[in-house]
Amino acid sequence: MYLLLDGEQSKRLTFRKITPSDFNSWLPFHEEPLSTQYWEGEKKIPLEACKNQFKAIFERYNNKLGGMNALINSNTNAFIGICGLLVQKVDCIPEIEIGYSVLPKYWKQGYATEAAKKCKNFAIANKISESIISIIHIDNIPSQKVAIANGMFLDKTTTYKNNPVHIYRIKL
Repeated sequence: MYLLLDGEQSKRLTFRKITPSDFNSWLPFHEEPLSTQYWEGEKKIPLEACKNQFKAIFERYNNKLGGMNALINSNTNAFIGICGLLVQKVDCIPEIEIGYSVLPKYWKQGYATEAAKKCKNFAIANKISESIISIIHIDNIPSQKVAIANGMFLDKTTTYKNNPVHIYRIKL
């Protein structure tokens, strides 16, 4: 099962694998305290948090556990954010998650929804799973709105990595 959207496109975005040279483009995400305000256990030192995230991204690539894709504006080549299909375990059950994060300067412009919808459509076209989820902290209303706009419903509330989360799901 191939989960990376490398080379895929949506209306405004081109998806590609993240490279080490993307680090400085993504660092502003971690420099904005609102970006990670919901997740307990995340490092609050921006440089360390970004290093840890990049390490996890490349471990996913190497272990074929899906992964985040860089979201590049197709017209300007600007680095917008990251989004992808990820192999996760929630309550000991293997799941495929659509994960998404956008740089603060691009918030509220529809990029997360556009990218999440592309991931959903890719999963449908490639028959990746019977359903896909998004794991969202119970207080993260903006991300919940993205999941709902992507056709997902609130399936359950649980604990994931020591955080209270809603599991949004869509059956494919």
